Amino acid sequence: MARPRLSTFSIVAWDPSGPAWGIAVASKFPAVGAVVPLAAAGAGAVATQSYANTTYGPRGLALMAEGLSAAETLERLLEDDDGRIQRQVGLVDPRGGAASFTGSECLTWAGGRTGDGYAAQGNILVGPQVVDAMASTFESTIAPLPERLLAALLAGDLAGGDRRGRQSAALLVVRAGAGYAGFNDRWIDYRVDDHQDPVPRLAELLEIHHLFFDQSRPEDRLPLEGETLETLRGILQRLGYDPSPTGAGLDEATGRALTRFLGNENFEDRFDLKEGTIDRPAFEYLVRKVG
Repeated sequence: MARPRLSTFSIVAWDPSGPAWGIAVASKFPAVGAVVPLAAAGAGAVATQSYANTTYGPRGLALMAEGLSAAETLERLLEDDDGRIQRQVGLVDPRGGAASFTGSECLTWAGGRTGDGYAAQGNILVGPQVVDAMASTFESTIAPLPERLLAALLAGDLAGGDRRGRQSAALLVVRAGAGYAGFNDRWIDYRVDDHQDPVPRLAELLEIHHLFFDQSRPEDRLPLEGETLETLRGILQRLGYDPSPTGAGLDEATGRALTRFLGNENFEDRFDLKEGTIDRPAFEYLVRKVG
């Protein structure tokens, strides 16, 4: 079976305040998120690329969960691998220790950098500026871990990224109990498997995630009146939800149409018909989406 090289740039990192661990990765390769990133809360995160050895993910996490540092884990992974000169891997352990390795037969440009709580690496890149941009952006960005990782990936993409082009990207971040309804650790898990500009699309998916899963804030509530209400009425009319005519206010027919529309968009928790409000982020997203 053919095994193409994963021409890839990635950053693996942790945030002690969560604690949380994650990976952001992009490649001229389809569905990079299905191969490169693996993470588990309390164990760490691993990105395996180039001629990827996909056992590095589960084995690396198991070793770090047992107490080995990222550097010790990397040493163990490499010593058992006859193909290590073609491997590239980045790891971060439960305490934020980081390690990165680039084999001597990874195609140029290939290399990596480590810093406080992160490892950035890539192969078949336009040059070292890609990894440098990821590292410096991660270090200077003050934000939750998903946004820091994405900012670093965007910086690497803007610096030239994969010299063969763009195709896929992924963002995986774990934190204990942060998954859907608190049943697992998958805080953020989004992939763009085949797209002409995958990293910006990944940023759009992260925005949508916050719209669906973040708590509504009182300061973001817009009254359903005036221009806000009439903009929504226009959207409802165009989409066939049959609200009352312009100027009718938030009457029964318009409220019923809004309830159906926002429910279909999964925004039932983002508006309050009795209070007569809608969340500003949801309103702005719908205006952009529907026009």
